[in-house]
Amino acid sequence: MGYKDVLRSKSEKDTRVIAIINQKGGVGKSTTAVNLAAALGDQNRKVLIIDFDPQGNSTSGFGIDKEGLEKCVYDALLHDATADELIQDTCCKKVFVIPATIQLAGAEIELVSAMARETRLKDLIEPIRDEFDFILIDCPPSLGLLTINALTAADSVLIPIQCEYYALEGVTKLLESMRMVKSRINKNLDTFGILLTMFDSRTSLSNQVADEVRKYFGNLTFKTVIPRSVKVSEAPSFGMPITKYAPNNKGSRAYIALAREVIKRA
Repeated sequence: MGYKDVLRSKSEKDTRVIAIINQKGGVGKSTTAVNLAAALGDQNRKVLIIDFDPQGNSTSGFGIDKEGLEKCVYDALLHDATADELIQDTCCKKVFVIPATIQLAGAEIELVSAMARETRLKDLIEPIRDEFDFILIDCPPSLGLLTINALTAADSVLIPIQCEYYALEGVTKLLESMRMVKSRINKNLDTFGILLTMFDSRTSLSNQVADEVRKYFGNLTFKTVIPRSVKVSEAPSFGMPITKYAPNNKGSRAYIALAREVIKRA
């Protein structure tokens, strides 16, 4: 069944394009993209993930064999492939993926001399935008041209922040990049929310970081907190989101709660 055969929800709200972004690696960015998408699908929302990270973790997180792909998002950026040529089904209802492979790593350099280089991703999304309730962009952990493309295409950003030392390191730079894109390219860009990840209630450090983030970002911080969980870490190796791999796990419950919160905010 193709993505066009799957109906959107009956919500009257417009499609929301959300870039999941943090220039710091290892904060749960791809984990959040995969598991939030799956949880939104379970809430009867039609979701597209665009894997925009050369590591391709969102692609493999749904069990898609990167070696077997004929085309990926790289071909849209550099060779004008359309979304129809790229969108893949997943194991989750109403959830689809535009995959990434290591080819995407070369796009940063190849885009430098390209015409309209900042809007390539936006141009890919526009023809299929109305087909989905949510489009999630899993961004690379950097502030290069790929991230600029994502910020140009998105309506808003979701920033995962791990509950560990140096949690806010680099976020200031990210917010500066957002302000630059907003002032010059995408005037409607805003912050959708701040998500606390890898939270361990047993440690004073996690609690201190959570308090610091809530104090700094206020109501932008989601009430839902994603706990540290072995099952959440294991799920990608089985090519499944946590909601499929261990539906009763605390991580699964957290992402379901986050999906409900995201739907309310949207």
